[in-house]
Amino acid sequence: MPPAAPEAEAEAPQAHEHRFPCENCGAQLRFSPGQRRLTCQYCGHEQDIPHTEEQRDAALETFDLREALADHLPPEAIEEHRVLSCNNCGAQVEFDPAQHAASCPFCGSPVVTDTGTQRQIKPGAVLPFKMAEREAHEAMRKWLGRLWFAPSKLKEFARSDSSRLDGLYVPYWSFDSDTQSQYTGERGDAYYENRTVMKDGKKTTERVRKIRWTRVRGRVSRDFRDMLIMASQSLPRTYVRALEPWMLGELAPYNPQFLSGFRAEGYTVQLPEGHTMGVQRMDGIIKQDVRRDIGGDEQRVHSVDTEHENERFKHVLLPIWMAAYQYRGKSYRFVVNGQTGKVQGERPWSKWKIAGAVLVAIIVLVVIMYINQGR
Repeated sequence: MPPAAPEAEAEAPQAHEHRFPCENCGAQLRFSPGQRRLTCQYCGHEQDIPHTEEQRDAALETFDLREALADHLPPEAIEEHRVLSCNNCGAQVEFDPAQHAASCPFCGSPVVTDTGTQRQIKPGAVLPFKMAEREAHEAMRKWLGRLWFAPSKLKEFARSDSSRLDGLYVPYWSFDSDTQSQYTGERGDAYYENRTVMKDGKKTTERVRKIRWTRVRGRVSRDFRDMLIMASQSLPRTYVRALEPWMLGELAPYNPQFLSGFRAEGYTVQLPEGHTMGVQRMDGIIKQDVRRDIGGDEQRVHSVDTEHENERFKHVLLPIWMAAYQYRGKSYRFVVNGQTGKVQGERPWSKWKIAGAVLVAIIVLVVIMYINQGR
């Protein structure tokens, strides 16, 4: 009797390569921002991406946070994919499997390290690009044009048709939580008293503002929905936060067709760390609620004890157009909200323009002093 076959082990999620060939010429179809269709750049063939209300509802599906932190997510929520890693800024970006070397879209450095497949939580929703590259380029050009002390070469870069922007889907964690917070503090009510002081050898009466403090305690509640935390460290958070708000009502279920022709960054901020950052943002908003609840002219908040219930999350991809510009050996990055066109970024300063402005200011000051002396 042959020995019993060993039990089959659970199969690990497979890394998939998504291809969308044109049915007319066989070339790769690309997603067309704002149109919800794939387009062939060679023969012009178009292919619609299905979109229904049922699919939109699916894009809003969330997972239980506690289950995820305990590594109890269902297998279909996990995927494996290949990424290239930037040794300079740490970004992990999905590239065409046939592409073995490229420039990092976040810092412009050469990327040659293939990190292999990685097991990650699958994106549940994607916010498709709404702005085409030419529209994002125009938004960046206008933004840079308002930077008076930027080097002229930078503005030439912005005006140049050869300066390309990379379309990137950046990973985010989106958190939901129902909160109840108990607080203690003090309410400050302003009142005024008259005080006699000496000014220029004369007695003068002035009003002095004082605060009467009263101890208080109370409770506030807030239900958070879609608290967004960028799940990567490749871009400065201050710039990315400034791209908000995002219109998340336009989220679509994750579909690799939306990514065709674009790059997607893998998350490097793990879920537990992202959750901690999300709670910190919530705490800041709750503290503002507490101050409003205390009222008065000034507030002192001594303690806030918050309970979180019904905590859920989803992994979403948000669209960003980006350019990396090298100036005097340093990389500067500009990011454009691929949905609204809002622009943020780093900028170099032109020492010559600053020196010229200071010189002009000194000349104007000297002229004013000369005129005043002549009167």
